[in-house]
Amino acid sequence: MLQPQRTAQVALRGLFLRLPFRSLSSVPSRPYSASVRQTEAPVAEESSSTTSTFDPSIAFAPPPTRDDSGVLLRSYKPRTPGIRHLRRPINDHLWKGRPVQKLTFPKRGQSKGGRNNSGRVTVRHRGGGHKRRIRIVDFERAAPGPHLVERIEHDPGRSAHIALVRSQETQRLTYILAADGMRAGDVVQSYMPGIPEDLWKSMGGVVDPGVLAARTAWRGNCLPLHMIPVGTLIFNVGLRPGKGGQLCRSAGTFATVIAKGSNTQQSAPVESQEGEDGSEAKKPMTQREKQKQERIIQHVTIRLQSGEVRLIHKDCCATVGVASNPNYQYTQLGKAGRSRWLNIRPTVRGLAMNAMDHPHGGGRGKSKGNVDPKSPWGLPAKSGYKTRPKWKINKAVVVPRVRNQGKRRRGYN
Repeated sequence: MLQPQRTAQVALRGLFLRLPFRSLSSVPSRPYSASVRQTEAPVAEESSSTTSTFDPSIAFAPPPTRDDSGVLLRSYKPRTPGIRHLRRPINDHLWKGRPVQKLTFPKRGQSKGGRNNSGRVTVRHRGGGHKRRIRIVDFERAAPGPHLVERIEHDPGRSAHIALVRSQETQRLTYILAADGMRAGDVVQSYMPGIPEDLWKSMGGVVDPGVLAARTAWRGNCLPLHMIPVGTLIFNVGLRPGKGGQLCRSAGTFATVIAKGSNTQQSAPVESQEGEDGSEAKKPMTQREKQKQERIIQHVTIRLQSGEVRLIHKDCCATVGVASNPNYQYTQLGKAGRSRWLNIRPTVRGLAMNAMDHPHGGGRGKSKGNVDPKSPWGLPAKSGYKTRPKWKINKAVVVPRVRNQGKRRRGYN
């Protein structure tokens, strides 16, 4: 005979299964996981920000720190060896369901194995992996008007997250690269087709740089480079006008606008030359100087995270902000099987191979046969090949022979 307390529990469970919202029981809980904070510095939550009010600290955010301060990772109770060292960034805001079917297509064929169009392996250590569907991402963002962010999704084909946006005018769904801090309900807009009519009227029909920056340079908006203020962080930067973004598309990457052509033109010195009558006359510019001046005017200078400074055409596209999922670099897979799920095959050291398989192979013990570092095909690798000057590679240095070098002859000082 069941106890009264046990009977009540069974009755409540049966009632819960008959309710219309019983699907809530399928939401997995995480009693076996915990949030691990690397340091005591908290992460600033930007999910509460909306586009109704302008906040300069959000639109022009400072660059993220390069150390692991404020990094939140999820660790798991080591019930199996495979999850003992598993570390994942906490992204509870991601969509738990499937993607939009019309905006995807399956990834099939030889491209999954690192092969080119003739079937030869051009990228080693690729193959296998889970079935994937390629998300069609709009890198150009040529559609005008405001777009509402429906949700933030995980894309298996890239490290950054993507956002599903719906156009307020055409109700069309598209995928775009999500900026760090972007959440469902935000409104983003693309100014690549031009400045909207209402913005022109609010400025009085004249371009006001301050008002234009305050109204357009918000996180997630796509603008031409000449409309972005100096010092703004950008990602998804294009290389050619009329083409989509190609730079800074990985998780947590960004570039910084450091100069524009108009600013450089104003600060350029003007050379003057005195004429025969004593009056100052401007020195005529050469053809090369004119070309250089035009090139500077037509381009915007940006600095990448690597420190490289590049000149990009002013009509190329760029998105304001930092690419999403910045804590991706702290991920630990925990076991070799997860690499196989990600289409990554094992990498075998050449030292562990036989002599017929690699120049470093063979021999007794851990020795590479007293040879310089080489690739599997015998080409020199690592330091000494690409770092030495060309005149030092495989060329004997001829030292001229001088008689009585270092000696002093009699009668000569």
